[in-house]
Amino acid sequence: MPPKHTVVLDARAMERTVKRMADEIVEANAGTEGLILVGIQRRGVQLAERLMRAIRDAENVDVPRGALDITLYRDDLQTVGPRPVVGPTSLPANIDGKRVVIVDDVLYTGRTVRAALDELADFGRPARIQLAVLVDRGGRELPIQPDIVGKRLEVPDGGHVDVFVTELDDRDAVILVPGAEDA
Repeated sequence: MPPKHTVVLDARAMERTVKRMADEIVEANAGTEGLILVGIQRRGVQLAERLMRAIRDAENVDVPRGALDITLYRDDLQTVGPRPVVGPTSLPANIDGKRVVIVDDVLYTGRTVRAALDELADFGRPARIQLAVLVDRGGRELPIQPDIVGKRLEVPDGGHVDVFVTELDDRDAVILVPGAEDA
């Protein structure tokens, strides 16, 4: 029998969570001046876009946003294969002296964020870098902690978190899937 999954956030809860995160980002940065949102490919890019729209709705200002593909910065690149698929990296402006918020869907070991920090350093030196994640599932291997968190989850050993976004998956949801031994 397959493991039973739990819907942690449905579409409405996800929308509310993103709006709250957007408010927290604005508050943590005392406004939007010099702020840039940078999503990590894949779902972090879509979440950054949603955060930008929520900030625009609340503050009546467009915050620049960009995308990072960390594939070539991974510390396990040799396990990806001989021809890794690399997506686009694009930053909206010079990041020197700006306040950059890296956006990702799930924070687990911290290795993806470390790779994002390495790549971001190739583009300049921001005044401050913050991390916003939709889900913090714990289990860090590196000393990286998020500044803005949508939802904190306890994930059983062998379990995982799936994030679905309409733009890629035709639905919005956060699903907790336990490990096979937990079913």
